[in-house]
Amino acid sequence: MAVLPEELLEQALELSPTDRAELASGLLASLDGDFADGAEVERLWTEETERRASQIASGEVRLTTWEHMAGRVDRLRSAPTE
Repeated sequence: MAVLPEELLEQALELSPTDRAELASGLLASLDGDFADGAEVERLWTEETERRASQIASGEVRLTTWEHMAGRVDRLRSAPTE
């Protein structure tokens, strides 16, 4: 008899954090082959990286710091809603 996903989850949650992380990593890695081959993923990331670098070099986009963005998010969160 096959084990139901819900039962597996219950068992997995009883594992130590290290063992859960290892299990999660293995499960995620097992999905990689199902969705795209490594060469295609690498090609797409290279294309995206080149596109973003070009946008930065041309001035099309501006860079900002994490601190600046975190401050903006905090202000938006604390702004009154209508």
